[in-house]
Amino acid sequence: MAELNAGLIGSNIQRTRLPFALKALCDLNNIDFSFELIDTALIDDFDFIRCVEERIASGWTGVTVTHPYKTAAADFVGKLTYAPSNMGASNTLVFNGSISSADVTAYNTDYTGFVAAWDAVLGMRKPGKVAMAGAGGVSRAIAIALIENGAEQLAIWDLQFERAQNVARIADPTGERAFAIPMDQSNTYIQAANGLVNATALGMIQYPGMAFDAALIGTQGWAFDAVYTPIWTEFMEAAKAGGLECLTGFNLFKHMAVRTFQTYTGVAVNPADADTAIDPLIEGCLLYTSPSPRD
Repeated sequence: MAELNAGLIGSNIQRTRLPFALKALCDLNNIDFSFELIDTALIDDFDFIRCVEERIASGWTGVTVTHPYKTAAADFVGKLTYAPSNMGASNTLVFNGSISSADVTAYNTDYTGFVAAWDAVLGMRKPGKVAMAGAGGVSRAIAIALIENGAEQLAIWDLQFERAQNVARIADPTGERAFAIPMDQSNTYIQAANGLVNATALGMIQYPGMAFDAALIGTQGWAFDAVYTPIWTEFMEAAKAGGLECLTGFNLFKHMAVRTFQTYTGVAVNPADADTAIDPLIEGCLLYTSPSPRD
C-alpha cells in the first residue's frame, strides 16, 4: 500500500483541520496515512532547519508549513514549483525520497488553492478594485493571485506599514496596481472597492472582531476571508448580509488541502471526491461559531 507520512510545522496549530482532510483523501485512494502536528508554540528553542532535516532523514514524504515559517521554507529550497518565483513563501515541502535539502521541492498550495477556489466559487468574475486588510501569512499568495487574475487595483494595509509595502511589491513590482496605504486611509478604499479581502487573524476564535467597518460593507460585489474557523466570521456574516458573493476561508482550505494531497502523492482528485471527503469537516469548523443574532 502506498503511504503518506507527513506533518505540519507552525505555531498554535492545534485546531487545524488539515490532517482530517488529508486522511479522508488518503482513505478514498487506499493510501496509508500518518501525520504529526509540530506545534512550535510548545517547543523551546525550535530550529526550523534542524526539524526539516530530521524529517528528511526519517524518510517522510514531506511537511506542510504555516505561520511563521513559510518564508523559511522557501529559503530552505531556494525556488518554488508551480508558483511565481518572486513569492518567497512556501507552505509545502516534498522530500522526493531525498537524503538532503538539495532534492527537496517547495510549493505554495495557498496560491494554487486560492486560484482554484476563486474559479470554483466566483468563476469568470474579475476582481476589479480590491481592498485588502493584512499583509502576513497567506497575503502574498492572495495578492499575487489577484493581480494575475486582472485586479485593477489592490490597496493593502497592515499594522506594520512595511509589511504591506513588501506584499504590494511582491505582487506588483511596478507599483502600478498594487500598493500599500496607511490604515487611516483604508475606509476610502473600502468604499471604492469591488472586492474586500481579510488576510488578518481577526475573526479567529482567539481574535474576535473584523478589519472592516460593517457600515461600509454592501456596495462591493464580493468578499473573501482567509479565516476558516469559524467559517462565518463577523466579516463574512456582514458581507453576506450586504449581498456580496462570499468566498470563505473554508473554500480556500478545501482547495488548498486537495492540492497539498496531490502535491504529496501525485494522485489526482475528482472534485466530487473532494466534496465527499472534505465538506463534512465544515461541521467541525462550525462548532467554533457563536450563534448568529438572526438565529
